[in-house]
Amino acid sequence: MAPKLLALSSLSSICRFPIPNSSPSSLNIYKFHTPKPTLIFCKSTEPQTISESEPEGYGAAAPTRGDIYLQRQQVVAASSSVLATTKKKKKKKDNIFKFSNLAPCCYGCGAPLHTLEVDAPGYVDQETYDLKKKHHQLRKILCGRCRLLSHGHMITAVGGNGGYSGGKQFVTAEELREKLSHVRHEKALIVKLVDIVDFNGSFLARVRDLAGANPIILVITKVDLLPKDTDLNCVGDWVVEATMKKKLNVLSVHLTSSKSLVGISGVVSEIQKEKKGRDVYILGSANVGKSAFINALLNTMSYKDPVAASARKYKPIQSAVPGTTLGPIPIDAFLGGEKLYDTPGVHLHHRQAAVIHAEDLPTLAPQSRLRGQVFPSSGQNLDSQIANRMRSSGLSGLSIFWGGLVRIDVLKVLPETCLTFYGPKALQIHVVPTEEADEFYQKELGVLLTPPTEKEKADDWMGLETKRQLQIKYEDIERPTCDVAISGLGWFSVAPVNKSAGISNPVSEVTAGELTFVVHVPKPVEIFVRSPMPVGKAGGQWYDYRELTEEELEVRPKWFF
Repeated sequence: MAPKLLALSSLSSICRFPIPNSSPSSLNIYKFHTPKPTLIFCKSTEPQTISESEPEGYGAAAPTRGDIYLQRQQVVAASSSVLATTKKKKKKKDNIFKFSNLAPCCYGCGAPLHTLEVDAPGYVDQETYDLKKKHHQLRKILCGRCRLLSHGHMITAVGGNGGYSGGKQFVTAEELREKLSHVRHEKALIVKLVDIVDFNGSFLARVRDLAGANPIILVITKVDLLPKDTDLNCVGDWVVEATMKKKLNVLSVHLTSSKSLVGISGVVSEIQKEKKGRDVYILGSANVGKSAFINALLNTMSYKDPVAASARKYKPIQSAVPGTTLGPIPIDAFLGGEKLYDTPGVHLHHRQAAVIHAEDLPTLAPQSRLRGQVFPSSGQNLDSQIANRMRSSGLSGLSIFWGGLVRIDVLKVLPETCLTFYGPKALQIHVVPTEEADEFYQKELGVLLTPPTEKEKADDWMGLETKRQLQIKYEDIERPTCDVAISGLGWFSVAPVNKSAGISNPVSEVTAGELTFVVHVPKPVEIFVRSPMPVGKAGGQWYDYRELTEEELEVRPKWFF
């Protein structure tokens, strides 16, 4: 590099010592072009004394031109060393935690492409594989399983779920979770999805193990399925209250519907605001609606973002089968170069989808707005024996079957106590005396009590092995006491007195007491007792907003819809 003459007036930017007055012609000082990084000044360890009688910068302590040159070279060398070390560490970290994208994967499910086993996820016939490879289009292939899923076929690929023990072509839930283990080490923005119909069952209680310390945008899906006239202001407050108990790093809460695109634009704005150069990962339990949400997200973003518009051509596959997505799917969705990742659903053993057959899975997914089934109700056709018992003692001593998946033994309630069921319409309600419940279940399983939908499947059914007794205290008979949520199915609301049910008995004078139930479900399925969700027109009337302190207002996430 050719040296350049440097004026004395600019020497102060190089040297920390003042330079005596001198003409430019008597002193040649060289300026070297250096890199932009922050300068690291090397300070001499030897003490320098400056005479009080002489102006600062004069005498023997003043640096020579050689000293200035050497000092400058030390600065350049130190800067280069720091930059090289930083780049090396960053490259090494990326190699550790980033999953490999070298193997081409199906853009519909994320499974690695192969030509070996026809029944395995990711299979492509040899001719198609060779042709796409020749034209460098392997990342634009849809595997055979995804093609069948897109036409409505129910093909399970996760061993141990849907009634299958698995096989060599199946992946396990542990393997899918392992594919998400690197996310906690990344600097990422997490978009966590929760199904409002199965709020407790799909929340992912151990989400910190996956997200680490990364910030979370909480997205509540399928709000279009809530009963008619539901006040979403009440539901939003209810969700935030439940989220605060989890103590997560939640930035905001969004109530959305991927089908009607309600709330999606708010999520897009929040992602653009908070991603700050980071990749965005969509996390959630299996079958919570991640692929449908990503499609809605891309549709909304495509109006202003040409990158998102082009990404719509190769979207992840949607289906009712848990485990549709079998590997992380990177999507180029942002102008800044960050990626949007559709990730495999986290399979939870405590949900109903983990125990029923694949053919019955669609019955667990509500396709239209929920309508609460109130029991007892004046419009129901009941056996005369059951009707007489209910007139005398209410629901006490009766067993209520919710399809073939839930049995509720009513031990102690008020005469006016009502249960309101929110879940799939395919699950019918049947009631018998508790002493006849076991015999009725064995006889009608697969016939009246479905799912399971066929007698052959019912013969292999494990039964309702988990039994939990609930003692529910109530203080206000004018509002529901609690919800009892069945993981992966829905919930039923317990009201000590329900005036809208058409019960002719006089209202009890008791204002506080206890209700007792015994709930039976399949062995791994969990039962949650929670505060009642304010759904329907009545929910907006009895729901009370809690008074918040200033400290709570500061840390409490905002919600949007």
